[in-house]
Amino acid sequence: MEVKTSLLDNMIGVGDMVLLEPLSEDSFLGNLKKRFDHSEIYTYIGSVVISMNPYRSLPIYTPEKVEEYRNRNFYELSPHIYALADEAYRSLRDQDKDQCILITGESGAGKTEASKLVMSYVAAVCGKGHEVNKVKEQLLQSNPVLEAFGNAKTVRNDNSSRFGKYMDIEFDFKGDPLGGVISNYLLEKSRVVKQPRGERNFHVFYQLLSGASDDTLRKLKLDRDFSKYNYLSLDSAAVSGLDDAANFRTVRNAMQIVGFMEDEVQSVLELVAAVLKLGNIEFKPESRCNGTDESRVKDKNDLKEMCELLGIEQSVLERAFSYRTVEAKMEKVSTTLNVAQAYYARDALAKNLYSRLFSWLVTRINESIQAQTKARHKVMGVLDIYGFEIFEDNSFEQFIINYCNEKLQQIFIELTLREEQEEYIREGIEWTNIEYFNNAIICDLIENNQNGILAMLDEECLRPGTVTDETFLDKLNTICADHQHFESRLNKNSKFLNDHSLPHNCFRIQHYAGKVLYRVEGFVDKNNDLLYRDLSQAMYKANHSLIKQLFPEGNPAKVNLKRPLTAGFQFRASVGTLMRNLQTKNPNYIRCIKPNDKKASHIFTDSLVRHQVRYLGLMENVRVRRAGYAFRQPYEPCLERYKMLCKRTWPHWKGPAREGVEVLMADLQIPTEEISYGRSKIFIRNPRTLFFLEEKRKQCLQDLATLIQKIYRGWKCRTHFLLMKKSQIVVAAWYRRYAQQKKYRNIKSATTMVQSYTRGWQARKLLRELKHQKRCEEAVTTIAAFWHGTQVRREYRKFFRANAGKKIYDFTIQRIIQKYFLGLKSSMPSMSPIDRKWPARPYGFLDGVHTELRKIFHHWRCKKYRDQFTEEKKAVYEEKLEASEIFKDKKALYPSSVSQPFKGDYLEISKNPKYQKLNSAVDEKVLLADVVNKINRANGKGTPRIFLLTKKNFVLADQKTGQVKASIPLPDVTSVSVSTQKDGFFALKLKEGSASAVKGDFLLSSEHLIEIITKLHRIGATAADREKLKVDISDEFLVQFKQDKVCVKFIQSSPKNGNSVSCKRKNNRLLEVSVPTSP
Repeated sequence: MEVKTSLLDNMIGVGDMVLLEPLSEDSFLGNLKKRFDHSEIYTYIGSVVISMNPYRSLPIYTPEKVEEYRNRNFYELSPHIYALADEAYRSLRDQDKDQCILITGESGAGKTEASKLVMSYVAAVCGKGHEVNKVKEQLLQSNPVLEAFGNAKTVRNDNSSRFGKYMDIEFDFKGDPLGGVISNYLLEKSRVVKQPRGERNFHVFYQLLSGASDDTLRKLKLDRDFSKYNYLSLDSAAVSGLDDAANFRTVRNAMQIVGFMEDEVQSVLELVAAVLKLGNIEFKPESRCNGTDESRVKDKNDLKEMCELLGIEQSVLERAFSYRTVEAKMEKVSTTLNVAQAYYARDALAKNLYSRLFSWLVTRINESIQAQTKARHKVMGVLDIYGFEIFEDNSFEQFIINYCNEKLQQIFIELTLREEQEEYIREGIEWTNIEYFNNAIICDLIENNQNGILAMLDEECLRPGTVTDETFLDKLNTICADHQHFESRLNKNSKFLNDHSLPHNCFRIQHYAGKVLYRVEGFVDKNNDLLYRDLSQAMYKANHSLIKQLFPEGNPAKVNLKRPLTAGFQFRASVGTLMRNLQTKNPNYIRCIKPNDKKASHIFTDSLVRHQVRYLGLMENVRVRRAGYAFRQPYEPCLERYKMLCKRTWPHWKGPAREGVEVLMADLQIPTEEISYGRSKIFIRNPRTLFFLEEKRKQCLQDLATLIQKIYRGWKCRTHFLLMKKSQIVVAAWYRRYAQQKKYRNIKSATTMVQSYTRGWQARKLLRELKHQKRCEEAVTTIAAFWHGTQVRREYRKFFRANAGKKIYDFTIQRIIQKYFLGLKSSMPSMSPIDRKWPARPYGFLDGVHTELRKIFHHWRCKKYRDQFTEEKKAVYEEKLEASEIFKDKKALYPSSVSQPFKGDYLEISKNPKYQKLNSAVDEKVLLADVVNKINRANGKGTPRIFLLTKKNFVLADQKTGQVKASIPLPDVTSVSVSTQKDGFFALKLKEGSASAVKGDFLLSSEHLIEIITKLHRIGATAADREKLKVDISDEFLVQFKQDKVCVKFIQSSPKNGNSVSCKRKNNRLLEVSVPTSP
């Protein structure tokens, strides 16, 4: 059985403000605060939803919540935005009524999030299927695109919508979405060129610079540094909790889902980059010969890059910034622009370029998401538009925004009253006129075609002569002086002419939400929204595919000399179209409220909320709703909820529900003036009556709960008694069975024990007899064996005594040797050849064997170790062994070379392209390639040379050019001389009389001296046709330089003179090499 619920169940505060008692502004705010403190952010005013921004995530938007509110009555569950969305969707689907959802509130109140929640709920509850899911995804993904280009960070909201959006979602007869159409209103394009302190430009600029790849930014000629662009505010460039890079990727993905082509996305990004470049263009003044001032572009780099992005000739755009052409009939007049006018033209172009791009985006999205079929569609409109704005400095934007809200308030009151009246007529209840404030007089003050403020502003903009904001204010003071909702310092409605809160350049309008002071500065310019024709024509000449579409008026073939429509006229026409559209649909309202200005959760600022409650007209709404009957409910739910209050209707009423409700109310003695009976509903005039019913129901439910508990406890006790009685019988039966079984087992156990004792006595008696018989047989056998042994020993005693000693000795020696080998096996050393451990010998007579076995084992493990070597590794070890034989204990440098492997080709001469020419000059395989220093006898300094060693020659070549300086056959090398120190000097002595010895011997220095000499010695040792190379190790040796012999002497120096080896010429016959001693 389904459990019936109601809005009144478990209610925190009052869920519907219509039921608030007593009704006052303080009690209204107190109820909102109480619900807000308990995370109840939604409250009803009849069918209107009040939404408080919680500034945190709440677990009330899960798929389970969607299913909970799906196909449920509006008042059946606690207040929620899903209830309103479900009511609107079911009315559209089942009753074929077009719906509109109006979401209003000030910036930061959560309007955009509310529209997203409505759309996501409708997407979740409507039909499924590939095409349907595609349409839903496109509708949902249009939001990130429009938010990127139309939202910005303000002081009140990090994601504030700076445009009004109205989306018509179209459905088929089944309630499945077919597509949609988006309308945008009044983009705040002035934000493109200037932002208030603490606010940012539109999101897309920061997202592009933060999230685009380096390649994309390079193509767009942009840099990631925000400070390089004049149009970007720096004090709020980074917003906590806002990831611009991730949002850019989301926007790119959303554009792809919606249906943008890749070239279209690139064109859009180029236009965004062009706006940034446009803001960096600066001007300088120049004086002409006739005395007039003109402007010139300071730095043309940004202008050049912008023209390259848009495909415009630089000279054309530069002239458009410096001159203005005015056409009148057949005449053209060209005038120069001063610096201020040039900056105005630049900013006007930036604003128009961005606003037209935004309008193109909306049109392009509509092309993708619009319904493909032309049959009649059901429509649900969602209006997300700016709320009433009252700032310290209110200008033209706030004026037309508040005008739009006046129109929305007017239609809200009209539609609410009409809905109430229609319901009364439908239910057959007498309708009484309701007194309320009609703000039509304020709307007429603004939009009247003759004397309205917008009409006078347009007239002032079109008037020839000098037009300023002051002349506009003078006209207002003249025409609107008698209007009771208009005030200025010069009209009679301003009672305090010395009141400094009303300056001379301001006027005040008393809106339905309160008085707002408007500063007229900028009204005329913003209403004109003038873009010079020269700039439009320059844009039309661009080769960019999108620019021509955005500036069609720049076409020279279609020159229109008419003045373009003003911003106020266009907005008034758009609002009129919107109002006519809304009046054809069934309205649903969401009023969004911001609880505090700190964007913090759990903070409720009374003054701020009170201000919003006033300008949203919520108290007026409650009074209109309560002017007739505060509560109404269908007869069936009413009877189901309160039937327990009357004995005649409890527990089941057999008859029409209306008759049951009438009997119920008569039994409760409710005054007849408090209730009225409609055709399908009961109407209750005063909330006190409803709360009386609820209190009686609560008391009755407690009594019923007590009765149910009493009956349940009696039933539970009887059931328990019967169960215990049945259990007792079962337990007794089982116990008697158990007692008999136990008695039987005891008797059986005793019988078995007696039998076992008897059988045991018989078995033991037989065992004793068998044991005695066996002992007698064993005794006879033992006596016979002893007798036979005695006979045998007597016969062989002589032979045994003669050979016993030798056998015992041999057996003992055999056992000792066996024990020795087994012990040696268990204590063998490791297989490492350098392990010197060997078990100690246990007996002296095994000394020779012990030593010989140690040698055999060592030779065997050395062979095993050598068998693991590859041929290359064997060669390395052979070289290391030969180096040890040559230098060990002779050269101080040798110990440090032991751990260093002989690499040979240190220059990788075969792989390095630098030495390709040198490698091709050497025919044989290079055994060693290294850089050495050739010592000059004249000054003792070294010159870098490449040293190459093959099996037949060694070659010295220039390190930089690779040119061969000397190629010496190895047979001409007779000996090598080195010192005993840690230096790397060595002398290659050549055979006297050979062709190579013409220039004398070679005195060289190398870090790999040990390896070089070892390889030279090894080549000489392995060659059969030449003698073994002689290695002289001495601290003094002679070197032949051409015809002279020079003595090379090595001395030790202290480390303080330096850690490097130095060679100095002492005289013509002596070179002294200083080798630092080890510290």
